Amino acid sequence: MKWLIPAFLAALSWFVPAQSAAQGWEALEAPDAIVLMRHALAPGGGDPAGFRLEDCNTQRNLSRAGRAQAETIGAELRARGVVFDKIWSSAWCRCQHTATLLGLGAVQVEPSLNSFFGGQGDRLGQTAATLSRLSQSKGRRMLVTHQVNITALTGIFPQSGEMIVVEMQKGQLAVTGRILIAPPE
Repeated sequence: MKWLIPAFLAALSWFVPAQSAAQGWEALEAPDAIVLMRHALAPGGGDPAGFRLEDCNTQRNLSRAGRAQAETIGAELRARGVVFDKIWSSAWCRCQHTATLLGLGAVQVEPSLNSFFGGQGDRLGQTAATLSRLSQSKGRRMLVTHQVNITALTGIFPQSGEMIVVEMQKGQLAVTGRILIAPPE
């Protein structure tokens, strides 16, 4: 039964109106644009048995293709002159590594962005905390996190490395664009 909700959300994301890459880049030009980025390619799902947050060797990590994907995305953002005032990441190694490999600036761990897949964490509490944090901050922000977090915030099931551009509207997030620079291999 646990698989039913993620499967439904994945199917639902196919019905979210597709937006052109141009719309995504245009949305990103807003001074208060927020980017929700799913970490780069880390094959598999969830984390292996024996997972420990403080030990990357126990986690599902970026593949070679995932590392290259993150570097390509960062290079494209830099080439377009995209600058972020804040870059927040989940504490999971695959998110921190993605955020670092983008090469866009200092990365700050934000616990509300941690995964709540498979019953770990607190979906409602973390989603509310992320919205609160975003409401209390200004500037262009990038959040590198997990599919479940992005889906909870937007209803979209993003691909690895996909960026969902959003804006705050009355305490909620409204999707203004989607950008997929380097599709996962």
